[in-house]
Amino acid sequence: MRRVTRMEYGTIEREIHVDASPEVAFEVVSRPEHIAQWWTDDAVLEATPGAVGELIWGDRAQVVRIVVEKTEPPRLFSFRWCHPDGDLEDSAASLLVSFELTPSGTGTTIRLTETGFREMGWEAAKLEEQYRDHSTGWDTFVPRLGDYLALVSTR
Repeated sequence: MRRVTRMEYGTIEREIHVDASPEVAFEVVSRPEHIAQWWTDDAVLEATPGAVGELIWGDRAQVVRIVVEKTEPPRLFSFRWCHPDGDLEDSAASLLVSFELTPSGTGTTIRLTETGFREMGWEAAKLEEQYRDHSTGWDTFVPRLGDYLALVSTR
């Protein structure tokens, strides 16, 4: 008998410990001038619940609109993105990205969670593709977040 292991394609989780205070880490995950240093090429957003912003890659080659979901400085920043057909009102059919910041020793543990993949209504192949694409992306950008925080916290 052959066992087939299927992935859930429901939640992506990454965790990193940084030698920076939760206050500094919160600024880096929620302010556009910092986001543009470790994740996007540019960002326009205000860390206020309900605020609409943009994450920009290339010279506006890819622009993704986001809606800030929750801010609890210095412990939580979350937003929704990947809204179908750009419908920012339909939060049920969007992905939720959360950065939870917890003091840990002299630094902070950052836990990134992205949820909502199954709720998007995608066909199985697209669900798997999007999940793997986002998973690979976070595998790249979470370490870059750590590297950038190491630079910022020594200034």
